Amino acid sequence: MDWKLFVARRIYRSDEGGKEVSKPAVRIAMAGIAVGLAVMLVSVSVVVGFKREVRQKVVGVSADVLVTSLEDVRSFQTTPIQADDSLVHSLAALPGVAHVQRFATKPGMIMTADNFQGMVLKGVGGEYDLSFLARHLQAGVLPVFSDSVAGNEVLVSRTIADRLALEVGDKLFTYYLEGTVRARRLTVAGIYQTHFAAFDDVFLFTDLFTVNRLNNREAGEVDGLELSVAAGMRPDSVGELLRERLAGPTDEEPDYYVRTVEEVYPQIFAWLDLLDLNVWVILLLMTGVAGFTMISGLLIVILERTTMIGVLKALGADNAAIRQVFLSFAVFVIGRGMVWGNVIGLALCGVQALFKVVRLDPATYYIDAVPVELNVWLILLLNVATLLVSVLMLIGPSCLVSHIHPAKSMRYE
Repeated sequence: MDWKLFVARRIYRSDEGGKEVSKPAVRIAMAGIAVGLAVMLVSVSVVVGFKREVRQKVVGVSADVLVTSLEDVRSFQTTPIQADDSLVHSLAALPGVAHVQRFATKPGMIMTADNFQGMVLKGVGGEYDLSFLARHLQAGVLPVFSDSVAGNEVLVSRTIADRLALEVGDKLFTYYLEGTVRARRLTVAGIYQTHFAAFDDVFLFTDLFTVNRLNNREAGEVDGLELSVAAGMRPDSVGELLRERLAGPTDEEPDYYVRTVEEVYPQIFAWLDLLDLNVWVILLLMTGVAGFTMISGLLIVILERTTMIGVLKALGADNAAIRQVFLSFAVFVIGRGMVWGNVIGLALCGVQALFKVVRLDPATYYIDAVPVELNVWLILLLNVATLLVSVLMLIGPSCLVSHIHPAKSMRYE
């Protein structure tokens, strides 16, 4: 065994001198490492989990990529696009596209005996991915959506159901103004809640056939297409591919307008990006606290071991070797602090993931509890970075050993 590592381990395991100043200093330094790493683990896990949950919810209520008419951006009126089966199949075959589904919307109003509510009726076809709605279904069942038969069933949000005192199986009358007032009676098949206010406050789901009839659409016409990207693909790269695929002649404006989810909801994703800045601030602060507590602890240990340093120099050890002894000692202390930091941080994340101890206001944060995501690679990266930064911060203070002379150190005997 290398003598420098042997001496460092003896210093670390030494129980002599119970009244030494270095003992509490080392314990404080170890606690600083543990607390700092635990806070960093919790912070990163919460932010990564929060961004994942919010993004999944936004994508669930919209899509990774949205294809509509260019006229929709220029006015408040929806303009249909041609989206027959051949176009849907050709887009679904593009690299990076996992799923394509059609939709149509119709604004209107719900009226009951003593209340009314504005809404948007969203029609979807049989190819619509119902997994997101199934995860947020609170009561009833999901209707069978079709583009060829009117089911007259509707999926209502919990927000609208509570405002209008609706339950599963109730009949509701919806009205649409287009020249003349048109009415449609629908049956509540299920009630969902996403906690996404911009969505829950407005949208009802029914079959595509019903909405197309209310919009007087021709065969193959819909309001837009929603596309899901394959795992590992970026929506912006798939969006660029779609723009090239749907581009019209060079001397004409395209009929289709392609937007990614970040372009549809820029304010939400700008807010999520700000969370990264908060995490960096926390990481810097916690690293600084842990590093400076280690610096103070190492300086105290060096000063307390002045006689030992003098003896080692008298025996022929150079400054670099003695510095390595104390840096190795610091690695032992940091390693033990990191073990406790991982235990504390992962335990807190596990408790939150299992029991949802810390709750959130869904109206503000879109989710009802603080989410956590334990990413193995991020955890390893945090541990390695903490170890490297802490050791690098100790290189300068360890130079103190070069100022200790063997003869002068005898006065501390």
